[in-house]
Amino acid sequence: MKATSIILAGGRSLRLGRSKALEVINGKALIERVIERLRPVTERVLIVTSQEQADLLGIPGAEVLTDVYPGKGPLGGIYTGLLASESSHSIAVACDMPFLNTGLLRHMVELSRGFDVVVPRRENKVIEPLHAVYSRSCLEIMKMRLENNQLSIIPFLSEVRVRYVEEAECRRFDPELLSFFNINQQSDLEKAIKLAAEIE
Repeated sequence: MKATSIILAGGRSLRLGRSKALEVINGKALIERVIERLRPVTERVLIVTSQEQADLLGIPGAEVLTDVYPGKGPLGGIYTGLLASESSHSIAVACDMPFLNTGLLRHMVELSRGFDVVVPRRENKVIEPLHAVYSRSCLEIMKMRLENNQLSIIPFLSEVRVRYVEEAECRRFDPELLSFFNINQQSDLEKAIKLAAEIE
């Protein structure tokens, strides 16, 4: 089953102080690295961003969408992407995850039949909703939550059919769990540049 990919790139990057998506790691913009890892498991790549950033993110092979519900955070971004998706299920990831693992993403898509959401859950019970597969069947509940300003994704998960991918299962594809590494501040960016030089 081929999915659509939704890349969430609407955040204001307050801690980094500039657009994360265009930071360069090992010769490639962060968002280009994300697209490269999604391409093998995807039919379409949708970048969801804010109106202010829409002009910055014209990347070949990806469609840029602006938030249907501006300023409503990741839940609003996922909703916007699902609304535009023609696939039954879509991968949703943040734009600041430079080491996504295509094998793990493919595994999650394959698990998604019969579920509304497939999402990793770490041993410390941390859930990774910005590295997950969502079904279009989530749209109605998401819309209701957005209109009621209930923007947290974790409570939303209690209202849908979820397949959790436990840490040991994730490690079969991604032993170091680098999939979940994300960039919030300058030190993360420096670490990512160093890591990329070591593993690529």
